Amino acid sequence: MNKILYEKIMEAFAAVLPITGIVLLASIVLTPLPAGTVLMFLVGAAMLIVGMGFFTMGADMAMMPMGEGIGIQLTKTTNLFVILTISFIMGLIITIAEPDLQVLARQVPSIQPPIVLVLTVASGVGLFLVMSMLRTLFKIPLSVLLIISYLFTFALAYFTPSVFMPVAFDSGGVTTGPVTVPFILAMGVGVASVRGDKGSQEDSFGLVSLCSIGPIIAVLLLGIFYNPGGASVAETHLAEAATSRDVVVQFTAHIPQSFKEVLQAMGAIALCFIVFQVASRRFKKHQVRRVVVGFVYTLIGLVVFLTGVNVGFIPVGHLLGEQIAASPFKWVLVPFSMAVGYFIVSAEPAVHVLTKQVEDISAGAIPAPTLQGGLAFGMASALAVTMVRILLQIPLMYILIPGYALAIALTFFVPRIFTGIAFDSGGVCSGPLTSTFLLPLAMGVCRGSGGDLMKDAFGIVAMVAMAPLIVIQIIGLIYSIRLKSMQKAGVIAADEDAGEIIEYERWGWA
Repeated sequence: MNKILYEKIMEAFAAVLPITGIVLLASIVLTPLPAGTVLMFLVGAAMLIVGMGFFTMGADMAMMPMGEGIGIQLTKTTNLFVILTISFIMGLIITIAEPDLQVLARQVPSIQPPIVLVLTVASGVGLFLVMSMLRTLFKIPLSVLLIISYLFTFALAYFTPSVFMPVAFDSGGVTTGPVTVPFILAMGVGVASVRGDKGSQEDSFGLVSLCSIGPIIAVLLLGIFYNPGGASVAETHLAEAATSRDVVVQFTAHIPQSFKEVLQAMGAIALCFIVFQVASRRFKKHQVRRVVVGFVYTLIGLVVFLTGVNVGFIPVGHLLGEQIAASPFKWVLVPFSMAVGYFIVSAEPAVHVLTKQVEDISAGAIPAPTLQGGLAFGMASALAVTMVRILLQIPLMYILIPGYALAIALTFFVPRIFTGIAFDSGGVCSGPLTSTFLLPLAMGVCRGSGGDLMKDAFGIVAMVAMAPLIVIQIIGLIYSIRLKSMQKAGVIAADEDAGEIIEYERWGWA
């Protein structure tokens, strides 16, 4: 167990190290930071590494088996109402438990109390998780639901106040974070595995993508009927740290708050697991013990992770963005953000969960490095466009509408499994580091360049969530073309389905 945990922590170290180096280099070359601030950032990075190690191990032990078990058990009942009710409740609870959503809710104080935004988003996830279950059980094509949902979303956005629209699209991204993604992905695999037909593999993906649309629609409706009056945004205060003792005090003071948030989140999920286990008796004693230990690892990991990013990353991101944007070298933000975006994908916990599951389900036909490279390229591209948008104050819809139109168009030309993976990837890329470092960075850039915080800074999560939809489907298009070339060359059977995953050795994408 200790050896596995050590390996997880070392993987996190390798992922976070490039980001830390980029920020430190920027603090030396572009905008000098106080020594205390740099020390807080380094301590935050260390806590992020340890937290990621514990979290990823806990997710493997608890969240994945639990989600898959519930998914399989749900399909054993013939009562559709029970399936849909449980799906809605689980979507509601795990979303309320999502730390990323709590971070976003605190940054939009014009909607008070924050629980209003949290419950709205959670309801959207619950409803669309119900839709996802129906889609899997009745074999409804994912592309059809995506087209209908996004057409309705953009039509609804026309009636929503413009200052509130970016927050709505960001809500869809932050919903799918470190708590939600492992559970929903595993639940989708569990439900699809019971079908056992040819399309079940493709249909195991797509739940995250649909559950990302629900919050957007729900928050757009909130913007119309709730009528949030102000366009205020929470101020970010940089804590003073003159000595190493001050740094320790700052982090220590924040641990109880992080522990309370995570305990509430994990407590709700643990309660659902207890009820599920009592009702179904699905897990044996040794499996229950493993899940309990996994919950403890997840709890520790998220507390350490959130403390590190909230104290060490948010203030530094905001300060860097503001100072660089106010300098004569503000356009250096474009390559700077691209570099950060490229490496930040490796540090997102949910990305590791997705890439591993894709590689396992495809029997290695879609290698984790290939998928992760595509996500990194998509993230870098999204952040480059975002920085240009903020500096030039381009309306968000001018980019989102053609971007999603292209993503939807690609669904007609790529294998179904890539469509599901692509739209799931959009959600998992916009995880904790996006809401706790990139969003403050964008807010700092917006403040330093004199832009409107609500219109310009918000929307970065939406951009990050959109880019992988295009990039991963392009990978799928290349896959389809290569597969057809292999058919023509006689390497594989000519009648083999172009959407079917072939063996790793025959695909040769390593």
